[in-house]
Amino acid sequence: MAVIHHTTLKPTKLELLTDWLPSRPWYRGGPDTPVLTKSGGFRLEDPEGEVGIEFMVATDTDTDIPAAQSTAYLVPLTYRGAPLAGAEHALVGTMEHGVLGKRWVYDGCHDPVLVAELLSLMEGTARAHAQSVDGALDPEVVRSYAGAPFILDGFTPEPADDREGTRIPAPHGTVLHVHRVLAPVPENPPLRPEGAIGHVARAWQDPQGTPLAAVFVTLRTA
Repeated sequence: MAVIHHTTLKPTKLELLTDWLPSRPWYRGGPDTPVLTKSGGFRLEDPEGEVGIEFMVATDTDTDIPAAQSTAYLVPLTYRGAPLAGAEHALVGTMEHGVLGKRWVYDGCHDPVLVAELLSLMEGTARAHAQSVDGALDPEVVRSYAGAPFILDGFTPEPADDREGTRIPAPHGTVLHVHRVLAPVPENPPLRPEGAIGHVARAWQDPQGTPLAAVFVTLRTA
């Protein structure tokens, strides 16, 4: 079981994302630096206990943007104690962890450990964990899958980013669609979208405390 250390991070996760987000093709902000707040999310566990896995909702709270138009981004992140070979392009940055020392932070869509555990979550063979509570599961994560069991041995993600988000070819001729810019609805996490064979959804709160929910990831045939 992964241990959540409540300690210092230099720079913080949000400080790393403030510099990194504007470089993404799906970023919706203007020329000004985003003003980010952590609005929610969940964690997954690496079976080997080596890689930290987090799905963070980060909301741009730029004071020049009306609250009703603030943008919530889904940022899957992995935290490693050493560089991930061949993933230099996916490095968000490095930070000093008060307990674990130097950590390499990656865009998790490019990390095979995160993608494998995301597929396992969708399939129902992995469980979502609370973002900030040691050992606690997250019952608010909704998932579905209507397909054959995934065979992940040798699977290597090859993601592609565009204006709409990130697409990752997956087993059985399917494609994971990671919705980087969330389309919130003021209700419980949505059920599987029409035409999808799998999905992951969750609720969170915007900076004003309004409960929102959205589909985070869908799985469709290629």
